[in-house]
Amino acid sequence: MRTVDHIAGHTWHGRKGAVENAFRYGIDYVLLDAEAAVEAPWIFGRNRMGLASVRDRDHGGPPGQGRGAAWVREVLAANALPAPARIELLAQPRMLGHVFNPVAFWICRDDGGEVRVIIAEVSNTYGERHSYLCHRDDLAPITAEDRIRATKIFYVSPFQRIEGGYEFRFDLRPDRIGIWIDFTGGNGGVIATLVGTRRPLRTGGLIAAMLRRPLGSRRVLALIHWQALKLWWKGAQFRSPPAPPAEEVSR
Repeated sequence: MRTVDHIAGHTWHGRKGAVENAFRYGIDYVLLDAEAAVEAPWIFGRNRMGLASVRDRDHGGPPGQGRGAAWVREVLAANALPAPARIELLAQPRMLGHVFNPVAFWICRDDGGEVRVIIAEVSNTYGERHSYLCHRDDLAPITAEDRIRATKIFYVSPFQRIEGGYEFRFDLRPDRIGIWIDFTGGNGGVIATLVGTRRPLRTGGLIAAMLRRPLGSRRVLALIHWQALKLWWKGAQFRSPPAPPAEEVSR
């Protein structure tokens, strides 16, 4: 039986280019073993109802049709990557039955606990999803000093180009999570961060999070649309969504 960790952290986004915009919001993530039974407060559900919950159908495949860690193992095998000893999921939980994760992370560890591969699972507000494989070319353990690059091919924001590249940095410690994503495209881009202290999930901490940030991912969606309105008001160019990429995963 594995415990669930709670990351009560914050995300910061800073736009690069002619139209400036930046914001910082508090946010709640959970980190759990994706294949083991979990030990958690009664108000947290794993593949069941709860005031907060994480369900396999929400991750590892199209939104609402996910297959959880089984999908991760298939993706790694299809890309000739080593099978992990342990798969963890870092994601915003469902709150009161609703979920939206702009980005969640599958963390793949070897027998020694080292992180060899991370899959960044990116979802947009149009109900689409694409995932990016993150690993070193030599498949050595990922450290906080590594900069892992991926070519952006998925439409996320109507105010950012699709063309360009991501640079990921991961600092995953027993007591803290730090993730930095730097997108550069054309003369612009955006830097996004997720940073927070990692603690065992407790009833009091979860209730406090729901009081601080009521409505969970509904709040996240509202804030995304608020920032979009601000960018439109500032004169940022709007780009209509193209057809999503044919492939589900890329590097």
